[in-house]
Amino acid sequence: MAQLILDDFNLEKAERRLCVEALSSAGNIVGAAALLGITRHALKRRIIKLAIEWPPRNASRPSDAVNASAGLAR
Repeated sequence: MAQLILDDFNLEKAERRLCVEALSSAGNIVGAAALLGITRHALKRRIIKLAIEWPPRNASRPSDAVNASAGLAR
């Protein structure tokens, strides 16, 4: 299992980093919640509370790339 090293003892920053790392690693809320040992509803509440952007905006969807290459993007 991966090991996280925290910069300080700020609980909110640690919680945010754990959530972001779990989401990145799992790729979805259900998998991330399982990694963290919480329910998906609890993770969704933390995403809102900690203002975590999920899904990340920079991750383009395959349908967007197909539409853009075909000249159909709006």
